[in-house]
Amino acid sequence: MSEHVSTEAEDIVKGEYGGREPNIVWQRWLLVIIAVAWSLFQLYASYFGTLNPQKIGSIHLAFGFALAFLAYPCKGGAVDRIPWYDWLLAAASVATALYILFDYYNIVVIQGGLPTTRDVWVGSALIVFLTIAASRIIGFALPIIAGIIVIYGITGPAGIIPLTPPDVLYLHNGYDWPQVIQQLYITTEGIWGTPIQVSATFVFLFVLFGALLDKAGAGQYFVDLAYSGLGTFRGGPAKASVVASLLTGVISGSSTANTVTTGTFTIPLMKKIGYPPVKAGATEVAASVNGQLMPPIMGAAAFIMATFINMPYSQLVIHAIVPAVLTYLGLLYVVHLEALKLGLKGMPRAELPPFWPTFIRGVHYLLPVAFLLYELMWVQLTPERSALNATFALMGLILVQEAVKGLRGKGGIARGLWQGVRLVVEGLELGARNMTTIAIATAAAGIIVGMVTMTNLGYGLTQVLDVLSGGNVWIVLILSAITSLILGIGLPTTANYIVMAALVAPVIVNLSQAAGMDVPLVAVHLFVFYFGILADDTPPVGLAAYAAAAISRADPIATGVQGFIYDLRTAILPFMFFFNPQLLLIDVGSWYNGAWVIATALAGMLGFVAATQGYLQIRMYWSERLVMLAGALLMIKPGGWTDALGIALMAAVVFFHRYRAGNDPGTVAGTA
Repeated sequence: MSEHVSTEAEDIVKGEYGGREPNIVWQRWLLVIIAVAWSLFQLYASYFGTLNPQKIGSIHLAFGFALAFLAYPCKGGAVDRIPWYDWLLAAASVATALYILFDYYNIVVIQGGLPTTRDVWVGSALIVFLTIAASRIIGFALPIIAGIIVIYGITGPAGIIPLTPPDVLYLHNGYDWPQVIQQLYITTEGIWGTPIQVSATFVFLFVLFGALLDKAGAGQYFVDLAYSGLGTFRGGPAKASVVASLLTGVISGSSTANTVTTGTFTIPLMKKIGYPPVKAGATEVAASVNGQLMPPIMGAAAFIMATFINMPYSQLVIHAIVPAVLTYLGLLYVVHLEALKLGLKGMPRAELPPFWPTFIRGVHYLLPVAFLLYELMWVQLTPERSALNATFALMGLILVQEAVKGLRGKGGIARGLWQGVRLVVEGLELGARNMTTIAIATAAAGIIVGMVTMTNLGYGLTQVLDVLSGGNVWIVLILSAITSLILGIGLPTTANYIVMAALVAPVIVNLSQAAGMDVPLVAVHLFVFYFGILADDTPPVGLAAYAAAAISRADPIATGVQGFIYDLRTAILPFMFFFNPQLLLIDVGSWYNGAWVIATALAGMLGFVAATQGYLQIRMYWSERLVMLAGALLMIKPGGWTDALGIALMAAVVFFHRYRAGNDPGTVAGTA
């Protein structure tokens, strides 16, 4: 792959994590100092735990503002220096965020939470700066949604806009501006609410853990390990891409960064053995997007979800594991069928690294991950404490690793330790830069959460969707999925989940209860979480597809469309566990019942993949595809007769197909 291609893909990631690189030395170092200081503050706050959540959120957002305006240029703005207006925006926004910290006693104790005129002005300014920052680094979708809901909140007979909303949305009399500022800025129901509190505690630590693991060299190790184990199989590089992206998902909370980290190596090799550029890029996109679904370290939205539904994160991991494994098994089958279609083989063993030496070379990278799992799942410490301890252990591992390298090389142990310190500092910087988007997104999404709570908007949306769907839960779910995918065009996954959790998840709960269904809350929230993740490769804006296309030299829209087609198998999973919560290991009963539930779900998943790919041993007739699809869909909803009929239909297609393939060799390899 050419240097130009690599740079183009990396530029997309830089744009996601701050695209400005000043050529003025002191400005460049200032950005490093701010980022490292942010990470050190988060470690300090988590270790000592002396600040309340609102104060931590205030400092967290202040750092986020500083990097948002100093590291992210506005559209068409300077990328080689920091202009005067960004210095002004950074200073003013940081001041409005820290105001709540320094005046906390007066606001909470003396004023009793009632805002003064000065509080209203400062709070209003913060909302303006937050809108500008969100528009700059996320896009206009989130600020527009927040603005519409704020306008709804101030509309009513007693509000700033003295109009009466339609009856179905007439849930309040309207609020004046000081009341809005009190809700959003003074209390912990809005900007300082659950999303940013979670972002400022364990989300930051998990992102920092991933950044340090990446700097230690784990990303390259995971790619090499996947290739050494799977490269010789049919379509081996594509299968290795799936596994490498799964493993990289442990250290990267970003679909785009995952795509570039693994795709730089996997996409050229897929093209080398015969994958068309579009399909090579789309395979990497589908695998990278799903990385946020795989426990134990899921995307930032998963930590917020655990807080929203008041569930220990360790328990959420258990619920999420089976669907995540199913979606990756489904993707492995997708790339296997694609390899069959194209008549591809694996790579020669001589061109691949040997498995066991490769495994042993980086086995130490698995130690901090194992330690994190031990503390999270076995000792059952809080996610914050587990991530903190694992981060400190990882820092120690980096120092030891580099000291050993120095001892074996010519530099000596002192030089090795210095290199270890450099890697730790770079990890601290990368972790903070990676958190900037999340900090701004969670703060902006807090406006939506606060206004929904204040106006009881969720009840009104329940009535609207009830009318549109006629009370049919299937229609409600389909409308919710479409809404999430549309929002995903303009929102990152974390913000997408928060918006959907605030607006749509309560609607699904209410209408499913009205239909007599007892659906666990975790199933509802995982439903919207899954579709928020899928939106990462939804054309025309999916950045992961653009990054993959920059590497494969293919059309980004075509890459995104193909990636979304591959991800259709993931789109049926939320319906499967919504109607069958046993897939989330809820009320399984016995081990053999659990095994049956998982086996039938896997069979339905593989049948769905075959139907959508139109291939088994040879190309399928349309009649075969339709029967196979019917059998797979019958297995979405649990039940003895539906499972039996679904299995019978799929088995009939398989037997007929094998007979046809054996008697019609001219149709092999996609010529039929």
